[in-house]
Amino acid sequence: MKKVILSIEGMTCSACSNGLEKYLNKQEGVKTASVNLVMNNASVEYDDKKLTLEDLNKFVARAGFKSLGIDKFEWEQKKNAKEKYRIIFLSVLSIVTLYVSMSHMVGLPVIPFLHMEKYPFNYALSLLMLTTAVLVLGRHILKNGFKNLIHKTPNMDTLVTIGVAASYLYSLYGTIQIIRGRTDYVENLYYESAAIVIFLIEIGKFIENKNKNKTKEALQKLMTITPKDAIILRDNKEVIVTIDEIKKGDIVVCKPGEKIAVDGEIVEGSTHIDESFITGESIPVKREKGSKVIAGSINYDGAIQYTAEKIGRESTVSEIVRLVAETTSTKAPIAKIADTISSYFVPVIMVIAAIAFVVWFVISRDFSVAINVFVSVLVVACPCSLGLATPLAIVISSGLCSQKGILVKSSESLENAHKVKTIVFDKTGTLTNGTLTISKIFHYSDEVETEMIRQVASVEKNSEHPIAWAIVNDAIEKGMELQSTTDFKSLPGLGVYAKIKEDEFFIGNKKLMNENHIAVENDQDEAALSESGNSVLFVAKNQKLIALIGVKDVVRENIKETIQKLKNQNRNIVMLTGDNEKTAKYIADEIGIENVIANVKPKEKAEKIAELKKNGLVMMCGDGINDSVSLVTADIGVSVSNGTDIAIDSASVVLMNNNLDKINDLISISEKTISNIKQNLFWAFFYNVCMVPIACGVFSGFGITLNPMMAAFAMTISSLTVVLNALRLKNIK
Repeated sequence: MKKVILSIEGMTCSACSNGLEKYLNKQEGVKTASVNLVMNNASVEYDDKKLTLEDLNKFVARAGFKSLGIDKFEWEQKKNAKEKYRIIFLSVLSIVTLYVSMSHMVGLPVIPFLHMEKYPFNYALSLLMLTTAVLVLGRHILKNGFKNLIHKTPNMDTLVTIGVAASYLYSLYGTIQIIRGRTDYVENLYYESAAIVIFLIEIGKFIENKNKNKTKEALQKLMTITPKDAIILRDNKEVIVTIDEIKKGDIVVCKPGEKIAVDGEIVEGSTHIDESFITGESIPVKREKGSKVIAGSINYDGAIQYTAEKIGRESTVSEIVRLVAETTSTKAPIAKIADTISSYFVPVIMVIAAIAFVVWFVISRDFSVAINVFVSVLVVACPCSLGLATPLAIVISSGLCSQKGILVKSSESLENAHKVKTIVFDKTGTLTNGTLTISKIFHYSDEVETEMIRQVASVEKNSEHPIAWAIVNDAIEKGMELQSTTDFKSLPGLGVYAKIKEDEFFIGNKKLMNENHIAVENDQDEAALSESGNSVLFVAKNQKLIALIGVKDVVRENIKETIQKLKNQNRNIVMLTGDNEKTAKYIADEIGIENVIANVKPKEKAEKIAELKKNGLVMMCGDGINDSVSLVTADIGVSVSNGTDIAIDSASVVLMNNNLDKINDLISISEKTISNIKQNLFWAFFYNVCMVPIACGVFSGFGITLNPMMAAFAMTISSLTVVLNALRLKNIK
């Protein structure tokens, strides 16, 4: 199976995207297809043994749209500039049309040779020419309308096309009658209705698209975040190349102030790097030989050389763009409600318009009155706002999450995050840093403590035990120069022995001390370390105990505050770990978690998650291979970015900076997004409930009516209301 995101041209409303989505999903070889109206793209998963990219493009064409190939999320400045000039020309023609047809009604000077009563032929012919020019400039609306009608997927453009065509053709009939001498038909010309409807819809779409493009900014900024050029070493000489010329294994040079060109690993030098665009953290982090660097991050203060590892579509940036794009293409459950309504909406409106036409023709015996009602109903009921209500909010929120270092892989997770009843945390590597560190030292000798640590690290560097490396790493981080040792012995289940010059060292557990007749008289200190969740390391030099070193996995920074915030929201917080109950309980008490489930195997973890799901939605946060099944079992799986690959792949949300407080941000964004979508859907439904009866003439007895021009204006305002309301999500702090 292969997955691609195609850029689609020709979609104008939810009926378009729904029709294309249904058509693609019916094709043999297509596993799933999801079409996004806001992003103007289609995410398609297909069997690449049966289908090619060209086949997918043909499917799109048969559905009545055009595939522009793989969506690169690039800026469309040239296209936008052309569109601007077209709108200006269209506006001028429309205003002139309106002036010619209505200047006499509002007391403005009438163009003498276009006076409707004195020169009816000139008047009719000028309006015919002006309106035809407007329709030519707005021909894509008419073209899409007829095309979708033929493909049995009527949409917004279909409603407008039928209405405009009815006004235009009836006016054309009137013009022919004027030519034949029936000058009374000059009162029954509705050219301006056809022209102004097209004009107002085009203006609305132009503004709407301009605002919709703002929702793509997060993706487009990510695509432009990497530099165009870079310096690589060839034959020990620095050569400037484009980013596309870099190959895996090339040594790339990055100087202070420059951006990292591709993902890689530092082989020379050290520096501080700003990775805020990917982690959400503004503080530069230290990177040195052996450290990984990410394309697009900024090198602050040191010259480095790194090996190119991930290039092009393999890079972290490209992967994030792909995942965010896929998120915006997945359907949130709430979106399916609007999709279902939209699929029935257009045919129902066409039937209502036809009934209104017949009723008013019977009542008034006036074809022009009936056609006005018919056109008004079709135009005012365009389902643009209904189609934009959900995808706009989802796209904006997905981009907002990515800016905050929260990578959401599915819109369903974004929708459901605020509904979560229980949040389950793995312990090691999730609530804690996942690496053993020195937490406390009881030092009993006259030597300086740093010298004692240097000696212990010098002995322990020969051991492979995790506790040993906690000591070694601490010494290395403090810049200590380790000493050479002799007679090193690993004593399984006890510890190690070695000599430094003439000094003998036994380092290990209490049993090692007892077996070598080394006196231990510090039971109180040992108890204090054990009760604090430490593994205790006994250090003896020349048969005398000189130190007790407590080593443990420390909790993440600010985790207590994060847990408290979640508890304040009345969410059930659970620790689920394979570690022993004593250690788990100590960590849980330290950070404020009351519910602890310990000593569970990976399979049992998933079973516990399934049990918890009976009481509501469950979010699982983990980082290891043993968490992968649980992450998939949970309603929402959250992985930290330093977790294992399988954990990250299994999760539906990835925290790029390992900061668990981002869960609170995710919940807040989810809550505000759903609230925004509900507001959008309310206004979209409310608008149609109010305007369709008015357009049908139900309230004409009270003097409340709606002509086609006002119907087009009202429809435009409806769509813009939804767009502007969705854009408020960008202000979430």
